[in-house]
Amino acid sequence: MARLSILLSAFLLLVVSCATAPVQEMSDARQSIEDAVAAGAEQHAPRALARARQLLRQAETELEQGAYKAARADAERAKEAAIEAREFALETRHDKARE
Repeated sequence: MARLSILLSAFLLLVVSCATAPVQEMSDARQSIEDAVAAGAEQHAPRALARARQLLRQAETELEQGAYKAARADAERAKEAAIEAREFALETRHDKARE
């Protein structure tokens, strides 16, 4: 009986998390893009930065349409792309500084 209660609680938590707006994920993606820009991604990783921005725009559209699950997934992918852009920009800047 306790196991059933735990499974039911986990299921309800999963359903609620998918049904709510991905506010934190959107914020995280925006912040990651800002961090990438600050690291020089516009110059050193423009494609990855553009991909992050495109995914964020897509997530914003999905959010407006109430497609929270898709918006959450795209916001998370936008964050990942922005992190990659930031890391590449920092590596490139570091390499150029050593030359």
